[in-house]
Amino acid sequence: MGTQEDDRLLLEEGLVQNESNGLYTGDGSVDINGKPVLKSNTGNWRACPFILGTECCERLAYYGISTNLVTYLTKKMHEGNVSAARNVTTWQGTCYLTPLIGAVIADACWGRYWTIATFSTIYFIGMCTLSLSATVPAFRPAECVDSVCPSATPAQYAIFFIGLYLIALGTGGIKPCVSSFGADQFDDTDPKERAKKGSFFNWFYFSVNIGAFVSSSLIVWIQDNAGWGLGFGIPAVVMAIAIVSFFSGTPLYRFQKPGGSPITRMCQVLVASCRKWSLPVPEDSNLLYETQDEFSAIEGSRKLFHTDELKCLDKAAVISEAEIKTGDLSNPWKVCTVTQVEELKILIRMFPIWATGIVFSAVYAQMSTMFVEQGMMMDTSIGSFTIPAASLSTFDVISVIFWVPVYDRILVPIARKFTGKERGFTELQRMGIGLFVSVFCMAAAAVVEIKRLQLARDLGLVDEAVAVPLNIFWQVPQYFLLGAAEVFFFIGQLEFFYDQSPDAMRSLCAALSLLTTCLGNYLSALILTVVTTITTRGGKFGWIPDNLNEGHLDYFFWLLAGLSFLNMVIYIFCAKAYRSKKAT
Repeated sequence: MGTQEDDRLLLEEGLVQNESNGLYTGDGSVDINGKPVLKSNTGNWRACPFILGTECCERLAYYGISTNLVTYLTKKMHEGNVSAARNVTTWQGTCYLTPLIGAVIADACWGRYWTIATFSTIYFIGMCTLSLSATVPAFRPAECVDSVCPSATPAQYAIFFIGLYLIALGTGGIKPCVSSFGADQFDDTDPKERAKKGSFFNWFYFSVNIGAFVSSSLIVWIQDNAGWGLGFGIPAVVMAIAIVSFFSGTPLYRFQKPGGSPITRMCQVLVASCRKWSLPVPEDSNLLYETQDEFSAIEGSRKLFHTDELKCLDKAAVISEAEIKTGDLSNPWKVCTVTQVEELKILIRMFPIWATGIVFSAVYAQMSTMFVEQGMMMDTSIGSFTIPAASLSTFDVISVIFWVPVYDRILVPIARKFTGKERGFTELQRMGIGLFVSVFCMAAAAVVEIKRLQLARDLGLVDEAVAVPLNIFWQVPQYFLLGAAEVFFFIGQLEFFYDQSPDAMRSLCAALSLLTTCLGNYLSALILTVVTTITTRGGKFGWIPDNLNEGHLDYFFWLLAGLSFLNMVIYIFCAKAYRSKKAT
């Protein structure tokens, strides 16, 4: 339960529902047949296990592919370090770009439930295709003979990447919808349920990392020791389990009706404001166009208060003399409601906060690329047992699993006493802490690489592409710090984009938050390309050669640490200037 101040704000914003309507949800949610739902037997935590189980299985499947993909590309597809890292980051970036497709479809017409169901099927087909590419001998390159490693044929590449990018398309319909669909199970108009939503996002991310933990430990070990066909096949089976889990909870779910295309609504505001560019905006905002009904003209959305920012967009809601005479206000390409205008304003206000997530995502991308390649050049043995380099990401997952309950059960109650806020920290404060920790993560990786290179020089191994006798567990601090940064930044980002987004744009805003991960992966690939191009001039080995003992991967990590610090400073200014949305 929140503080008295939180309750007062909820009352002022009209979010506390009428007692006479307490049997039903007050946020417009319906059942699978489109009928109003009873609060007593739908939604809330009773529906969440199916959604959390689905996400856990889907993430296990995804990380079962992505965690060790750079190893498969270098050892089985016979690609170089830079090429493999670039392919992995490009694919991962695409996995976070396609959510824009799924989000628009979900918000515009299908709704989140049917979007998840349809794209999960595409995802499963992609998993099966990828499994076949690693199982059937004709679909993969032959093994290396001594130092001669045959390249993959165009057909082999085609089958492999078709499976890979079907997965990218499938995840595009799941990722922007599943967290929002889970949050939809909590009624915004009920203060008790509303308070639980913050905990849902924490446990949602916890479920993500349980799946990642199994992948980075068990699945990676199977891939390296029992074969890639089995290592890719198990995630495919798990994906099938995810689909079954999702459908099993259907009778308990609460559904939000799609509100129409958010992109169309934004375009309508821009067109209408351009058409009325010469008209003055009235001083009294009550003279701007808004429906007289209790609810917004946008399906599934509450009305939004007018704000004084970006007044040029208010022209879209100005009622012209011609429209006053005819009384025709039905064409949204000529006149838009205040709520519709405010939707676009909200997205514009969120943009600077959104943009600062790109560099953080570039740092996060190193876990499955440069951290793995660094680990492959270290001592991975414990007695007779060999640890796959990609398995060190387990410590990132352990860090997340450790920090989520600590944050939810210990840090939030402590912070609540000092801040008086229901969730302890604001979403913006939480994200800022994550950016701060990410700087130390990259610094830790750089320090380990300095130690590794020094040992390679001392032992005369610089010219040999062999691992140095430095135990791979030296990487644990950088993975643990990255996990802590995730708990603060990524979960805070999930909360921020759900809470601050317009009601009928929540899938789109979730996709925009995921887009930072996409652009972060692309940024990482771009930095790799630029660094390689510049540092290999004049026939030099460069910072990241195929033999890392000859390079300076530590310089690359210091570069990312510097970019992270600069990004954090910019974020602080953006966060201070941000104004939260106000709904009626």
